[in-house]
Parts: sequence; C-alpha cells; structure tokens
Amino acid sequence: MDDTKPSKSARKRAYLALQKLGEELITLRESDLQSLPLDEDLLEAVLEAQGIKAHGALRRQKQYIGKLMGRIEDPEPIRQALERLRQK
Repeated sequence: MDDTKPSKSARKRAYLALQKLGEELITLRESDLQSLPLDEDLLEAVLEAQGIKAHGALRRQKQYIGKLMGRIEDPEPIRQALERLRQK
C-alpha cells in the first residue's frame, strides 16, 4: 500500500470536516458571507441552503456544499475569516 495516499477513513474525516465548515457558513448573514473569500458557486449554494426548510433537501444541499468545499485548494483562509467573524 502506498504510504502517501490517505486512507479512506482519513479522506472521509477530511470531507466531513469540510462539510461541517460549510454548515457553519449556512448560519451566517448574507453580509457576512459576502466578506468571506468564497467562490461564486459556493456562495450561491450557501445562500440557497439558507432558504431550504425541508430536512432531506437541506441535508442534500449540505452534502453539495461539502463537495464544493472539497474543490477548494486551501480552505484555511475561509476558516480564518470565519474565526475573525466569531470574535467580533
């Protein structure tokens, strides 16, 4: 087995962490979201999730947000900006 390739469990943990970060974005106001370094697709998906009330649809939207978060090269700037918003 190749040591440089992360295990399936490690990949799943990383994906779930990104999905959780995306779920935190859903709780923010639109003005706060605009100040974060989000790409257009991710911002649109988060704003759409804020309007969804059906549990199943919201769950699927959260998964989609997690997928979009996975495409980001480095989610650390988003984490840092979110932390700055929390401190205010």
